[in-house]
Amino acid sequence: MEDGTQELTRLAIFDYDGTIVSGQSGLLISRYMFSLKLMKKRHVSCLIWWGIRYLLHLPHREGEARELVFKGLSDEPPEEVDAFMREFHDAVLAPLYRPKAEAEVARCKAEGYPVLIVSATFSMLADMAAEYLGADAAIATVMERDEDGMYTGRVQGDVIEGKAKLTAIRRWADDRYGAGNWEISRAYADHYSDRDLLGSVAHPYAVCPDGLLRRYAKKRGWDILNWRA
Repeated sequence: MEDGTQELTRLAIFDYDGTIVSGQSGLLISRYMFSLKLMKKRHVSCLIWWGIRYLLHLPHREGEARELVFKGLSDEPPEEVDAFMREFHDAVLAPLYRPKAEAEVARCKAEGYPVLIVSATFSMLADMAAEYLGADAAIATVMERDEDGMYTGRVQGDVIEGKAKLTAIRRWADDRYGAGNWEISRAYADHYSDRDLLGSVAHPYAVCPDGLLRRYAKKRGWDILNWRA
């Protein structure tokens, strides 16, 4: 800039489940694993009950769903787990990508916004989504590995959900651009738990929002987008 001050890097943030893809990756992968006999019925039942509590905004432990899924995978070598995740992404999730989401990511990129996918889903799936869409990076829930590189079945650190999304974005952007050199300009999300993220940006978009987020967005005059086919 002519006055010598640095222009801020403006970020575009996209949620994944229910925003970019039509569906919830945790529920979809549990069904997929159950069909392959990789998940026990009682674990599926627990996961369904977790999903009900999530959708109804009832108390739930964020890491529980990820750990239930990984119970059927943690005995496998990590390269086989990663290959399985790739197979699931390409076979199940890729057909569910919303064309309007893909178009919006492309538009943000064309306008010079670094695009970041930030999601509670597994980090390997979010990385695949970033690759698929041409996003700059992804931040998502990391599953713990032991000293031999094997997955333990436990979540490492925080599930990237709710306020943890903002914390993770700030950490990532400060490392990449330097503190004070960036801002979140646009954010796209579907769930009430993302209200803090949406409320922190200049241009918040509630995408196919749940009932609570829809009411919250209307009160604040946020744009509500319908990306359903």
